[in-house]
Amino acid sequence: MWGRGHFSRISVAESASFSGIVQMDEDMHYNKVEDVVGSHVEDAVTFWAQSINRNNDIVKIGCSLSEVCPHANSVFGNLDPKKIYGGLFSEDKCWYRCKVLKIINDEKCLVRYIDYGNTEILNRSDIVEIPLDLQFSSVAKKYRLWGLQIPSGQEVTQFDQGRTFLGSLIFEKEIKMRIKATYQDGTVIAQAEYGSVDIGEEVAKKGFAEKSKLTSSSNTCEEKKSDPGPLVLRNFKSPIPSWGHRSNQSAFTRPKGRLSGRMTLDSKNENDAGNHVTFPKENLTIGDFNLGSNVSLAKIKQDQKLIEENERLKNEKEVLLESYKALQSKVEQTAQELQQEKATTMDLTKHLESTLKTRVGTRMENLAAKVEMLKEIRRVNINVRFGNDLSDALQVLDEDCFTIPASLTELERIWTEYNLAQENIQTCENVNEGSSLIAKRNEVQQKLNMAVEIFILEVDELPLNKRLKTLQDLSTSLEAVYGQAKEGTNSEEILKKFYDWKCDKRKEFTSVRSETEVSLQRLVAWFQNTVKAFDLSVEESQTSEDTISSLDEILEKTESSICKELEISLIFKKQIIECFNKSPNVDHLLSIKKTLKNLKARLRWKLVEKNNLEESDDHDGSEIEKIKQEITQLRNSVFQEIYREQEEYEKLNSLVQTWFPELPLLYPEIGLLKYMNSGGLLTMSLERDLLDAEPMKELSSKRPLVCSEVNGQIILLKGYSVDVDTEARVIQRAAAYHRAWRDAREDSGLLPLIFLFLCKSDPMAYLMVPYYPRANLSAVQASVPLTSEEALKVMKGVAQGLHTLHKAAIVHGSLHQNNVFALNREQGIVGDFDFSKSVNQRASVNMVVGDLSLISPELKMGKPASPSSDLYAYGCLLLWLSVQNQKFETNEDGIPKVDQFHLDCNVKSLIYSLIYCRSSMTAEQVLNAECFLVPKGKSTPNPEKDTEYTEYKENKN
Repeated sequence: MWGRGHFSRISVAESASFSGIVQMDEDMHYNKVEDVVGSHVEDAVTFWAQSINRNNDIVKIGCSLSEVCPHANSVFGNLDPKKIYGGLFSEDKCWYRCKVLKIINDEKCLVRYIDYGNTEILNRSDIVEIPLDLQFSSVAKKYRLWGLQIPSGQEVTQFDQGRTFLGSLIFEKEIKMRIKATYQDGTVIAQAEYGSVDIGEEVAKKGFAEKSKLTSSSNTCEEKKSDPGPLVLRNFKSPIPSWGHRSNQSAFTRPKGRLSGRMTLDSKNENDAGNHVTFPKENLTIGDFNLGSNVSLAKIKQDQKLIEENERLKNEKEVLLESYKALQSKVEQTAQELQQEKATTMDLTKHLESTLKTRVGTRMENLAAKVEMLKEIRRVNINVRFGNDLSDALQVLDEDCFTIPASLTELERIWTEYNLAQENIQTCENVNEGSSLIAKRNEVQQKLNMAVEIFILEVDELPLNKRLKTLQDLSTSLEAVYGQAKEGTNSEEILKKFYDWKCDKRKEFTSVRSETEVSLQRLVAWFQNTVKAFDLSVEESQTSEDTISSLDEILEKTESSICKELEISLIFKKQIIECFNKSPNVDHLLSIKKTLKNLKARLRWKLVEKNNLEESDDHDGSEIEKIKQEITQLRNSVFQEIYREQEEYEKLNSLVQTWFPELPLLYPEIGLLKYMNSGGLLTMSLERDLLDAEPMKELSSKRPLVCSEVNGQIILLKGYSVDVDTEARVIQRAAAYHRAWRDAREDSGLLPLIFLFLCKSDPMAYLMVPYYPRANLSAVQASVPLTSEEALKVMKGVAQGLHTLHKAAIVHGSLHQNNVFALNREQGIVGDFDFSKSVNQRASVNMVVGDLSLISPELKMGKPASPSSDLYAYGCLLLWLSVQNQKFETNEDGIPKVDQFHLDCNVKSLIYSLIYCRSSMTAEQVLNAECFLVPKGKSTPNPEKDTEYTEYKENKN
């Protein structure tokens, strides 16, 4: 349509930039006459028209499209500019054939209605596929007035007026076209006549067009090449206006179905065709316009004004009609709500009236029911003692005996049965069998609940208060003689807390019970006075105000007191029952997984979008930067949800370990068992393609090693090739390492493992660890070597790491200068190892530091790796750091000679013990070595250790 400014600019550019070769056929086309009807105007010399002979084709096309398009599939993917589609015209909501001119974005496309010539922007949802029988040539053709061109430098206003003027001459009028030439793109150069009027001459007379310099048919091609396109944007003095906002924007552009050869507009026929007509109702015929006189031109202008006014009034009418319908709908809705409110109020009034008639009786019935309930509770708890039963306590102390409650044996038996039921569920792998085991466990659980209640009632009967005081005094005496107890030190504190809690509850319960007694006594007294007031035989006169007026207050107080006592009596039991009957669910975890799925899909889409932009030739740097920021935000959101998912897994893991071992069996889809087996390290929500990783070949050539950034932390991804068997072993070894680190965390001396995840597309397992650039001992010593004081701090941390591993029965087997890190040159940590290899496979790799081999003598002899071999490597590293770059001398066994170096006495003694006496050394002993305890400069010679070392040298010699 020419109602959109930027579409018109496209049309202008098209009309001003023909570069095709003119095709001339003197016999068949030149001066051939066609009868057409104008359907769309582009500028003062260019328009679209339909052949009168194809009236029936337009009707058939419209009928076919109205049947096919509403049920056709919307287009998706890449659109073919050569293919014909069905488009839903925005003004009349009817379907027309169209071609795609330009894809504006993912949602919108610029199309041309090929049977009318106008253009429009459509959503993809308004463009559908049409069958092959509708894939034929267009009905409308593009025409250009012979011998005319747009004047160079024409103003926008004059350009607009020229289009409007040409539209008033040709739009929906029968025109004779004398064909002069045809451009390669199909544009027909022709002389247009309306009756006896030459339309081109009329346009030229008004100054909207000018004669072309070359008018001969043989030079048409040259004429078009010399036309510089005067209406291209750079020649406009002001921007082309947004014609789409004008009231007459669609006067000469919307698709029209022609039902006759004459220019008569029948309202009924137009409505049946689904098209809206904006012309006056009176018939317009060829004889209505005689363009040969000034009177006919004035009439044309008058008709044009009537068209514009009619369109404006129509738009105003539609707006008013929509406002009227909206107000009418709102009034109806308000009236309906008012009617419902009225009905609700009437029902409430009737209910209040009926309730007031029975208010006193109902209230007394409810109060009587609560009193009966309270009586039953007091009867059951009649043996519960809240006072100080001094005589029973003295008797227990005097007899020096304490009877075990009879219910304790039964409680222990049922508790053992309950633990056995839990173990059976935990080891069960069949769902059907698990359901029966869970039902059996629940029955035992109910028995356990009853046994606990009976035990508590029996214990409450025992006079424990004085007994507890005696036990406390005895405990104080024993501590004075034998010192503080090492085991069970918290038992006394727990008993004291329980005793204090019980005293507080006793005070509270006694107060509430007293308040209930007083309230009931007042109520009984009121009833006694009321009987006297209604007894006619009693001569003493009593006023109704004295007896009746305080009833509401007494009832309110009595109800409050009884309810409070009932609540205190029943709330504890209710909480226990709810706790036993409550079963955890995984809805929160599933909700987090759903959020993660959506975030990962959005992140992948953004990554694809970024890659496409980077590969394009004309990519915008600012747009790419914006997408990168969005990717970073999405990636951080993904990891936040993964952390939340891990927290939820940890909660479920705790429930499995304590009360609900059946959870992995009931919900196998959440992967809880895998999480538990990995020690909380494995995640199934992380994938390799979500990370913006860079290869780190300089760190490792044996396996994939990439670097990335997550939440501001630089991390490394270590890739392991796995199969079914090695995958389980990798998870098992990594989980053992992770559990060892988790017990001490920052104090473990180990490199933490962040996540372990499996690749879905390739047989790979990825381990995520923190990345400390140039912090390993090899890099540190190559740049700025550690001082002796810094080296001791670092190696103490390394000893702590070995102690953590050895305590968890893990042998490192791969301790070397590239796998030990000196954080901030003072904190030493031990790096992880290759989890796809066994400890002996790791230890068999020849590792050296300088000229010194880190493989212990027993490993060279083929013995298995052990904590002792880790300590040997540790001792060699300590020696290497202590002597800096000095050359090593070794004996026949390859063991370095320590006496050749001048070292600190304590350090030398420790290295001697690690290299020569490892069988009696442990990592814990290394931690407590004097060189790690005595500050630098304060060490003193130790003659005994020097003597030991000298004796060892003599024996070796």
